[in-house]
Amino acid sequence: MNYLSVENISKSFGARTLFENVSFGINKDQKIAFVAKNGTGKSTILNIINGLDFPDTGQIVMRKGIRMEFLSQEPNLQDELTIEESIFASDNDILKVIERYEKALENMDDQEAYQLAFDQMDQYNAWDFETQYKQILFKLKLEDLKLKVKNLSGGQRKRLALAIVLINKPDLLILDEPTNHLDLEMIEWLEDYFAKESITLFMVTHDRFFLERVCNEIIELDNGKIYQYKGNYSYYLQKKEERIASENASIDKAKNLFVKELDWMRRQPKARTTKSKSRQDDFYIIKEKAHSRRKEHQLELEINMERMGSKIIELHNVSLNYGDKVILKNYNYTFNRGERIGIIGKNGTGKSTFLNILTQTIQPDAGKVVIGETIKVGYYTQSGINPKPEQKVIDIIKEYGEYIPLTKGRMISAGQLLERFLFDRKKQHDFVEKLSGGELKRLYLCTVLIQNPNFLILDEPTNDLDIVTLNVLENFLLDYPGCLLVVSHDRYFMDKIVDHLFVFRGEGEIEDFPGNYSDFRAYEDSVEPIKEEPKEKVNWKENQPKKAGLSFNEQKEYAKIEREIKDLEYKKKEIEDLFSAGTLSDEELVVKGVDLQKIIDALEEKEMRWFELSEKMES
Repeated sequence: MNYLSVENISKSFGARTLFENVSFGINKDQKIAFVAKNGTGKSTILNIINGLDFPDTGQIVMRKGIRMEFLSQEPNLQDELTIEESIFASDNDILKVIERYEKALENMDDQEAYQLAFDQMDQYNAWDFETQYKQILFKLKLEDLKLKVKNLSGGQRKRLALAIVLINKPDLLILDEPTNHLDLEMIEWLEDYFAKESITLFMVTHDRFFLERVCNEIIELDNGKIYQYKGNYSYYLQKKEERIASENASIDKAKNLFVKELDWMRRQPKARTTKSKSRQDDFYIIKEKAHSRRKEHQLELEINMERMGSKIIELHNVSLNYGDKVILKNYNYTFNRGERIGIIGKNGTGKSTFLNILTQTIQPDAGKVVIGETIKVGYYTQSGINPKPEQKVIDIIKEYGEYIPLTKGRMISAGQLLERFLFDRKKQHDFVEKLSGGELKRLYLCTVLIQNPNFLILDEPTNDLDIVTLNVLENFLLDYPGCLLVVSHDRYFMDKIVDHLFVFRGEGEIEDFPGNYSDFRAYEDSVEPIKEEPKEKVNWKENQPKKAGLSFNEQKEYAKIEREIKDLEYKKKEIEDLFSAGTLSDEELVVKGVDLQKIIDALEEKEMRWFELSEKMES
């Protein structure tokens, strides 16, 4: 069943044509990844599909009755609403039913309203829906439902927008970089969620591991044309390589034929009218084909690495606490030549602090960090570039010199270096604030590498980079002879370039794991989990009490109290899970401890009253 068709759309900006006569379809149960280089029209097509932009030619046709949701990189949320209100504000009939039922429970004197709300819960099969959406919020670490949107961080806003579209369960879900602002645990949960749910997906993502596991089809926009591949990311890479090889072979054949036909055309007398008209027409077709070789402007990364001595970086009995929270405890490590280390761990376990200690941005409470005399650290942070007002791209690079040394004694001008990083002469004189997110990252990477570091630290280097640039960066790092330390949520990237992992467990525990991320996951999954007592799933509909021994008011109280106990148990588990994660500060621990005690006291009170009513009901 076809959900949506893109029919012969074209788009130009001034003299620049992004794409022409592009067509493809999205069918039921397809999980499609849309792949293209930065700046080739990827976002424009997403906006056209979602009605935020219009094509110059062509149209978008969507099947009647199809519910479509769009997760953009910049979610449109109302600042004054709470997380819970934002969810209920969405256009979802079941959510509105649940909202009415909760209000009816608060005002049970209105018997008619309560009965209507109860019947609607039955009609819409909404009894377990609230539990499901709270689970989604819990997985996305949006526990405080009363928190206002205006007080959320950028990452929290993105996760809330993701939660809303997941809760609404549309027929067709369109996602723009859904894994941004998610940690590894959230990403893996989202993968499993999409695998289980019957939902049609069309997404843009740079997370190739996610793409590999979730998508069953890839649509590529390349040089203004659409190419479709029925398979995952690995299949796409194989078939794309075959396609390009075939295209180039065809072009080479056309070139040889063009030389022959050009000679024939030149030998014909101008006045001769018997010349084959069809052969003349074929000549111009061959000419176009022969001159159609792909113009690939490939990112070129090169470094003149400083000489590295025998002493690299040593950490001796390093300790650091934030209040009662232990970040490092008597930690020792000696880095060796050519080490390639990945850093993973939950948010709040001290990964960024560890990097700041290494670069001596932060001093430890105890112990010392010894950096070898020959070591030159290059630190690529998430904060990126902080340009001066009205500073141009070329000015950023010229701060490091008009000419930059390369390997083997060669020199290159600042402008030539920028061209290698895909900044043409015109772009070099643009103001830095005009650059896109991907261009800013590219420029920042350039400024780090031209300092010729022999100890390279990369903190989330893959964000905002397209897949082509990521592949170039990976190939560069594979040949990089210095020490490499990487923090990244991009599992594909980590698998490719690191040899072992620092696993931050929390409370100062850092495990040195001998392998890449996939090896680590396989090891973790092989460890037998602690068996919990299976919780009996409560069907709140079926377990509505037989209230024969209760008065009408007591019946209403009984129905309300069951609901309240369920909610309190959920809140209790949320706080207990936070304690177990070990990510809370001292102040948060105190506050959450008080909250937990209040919940336990309320539970005891509610359960006592529930038993009283149960006994009366059975008598």
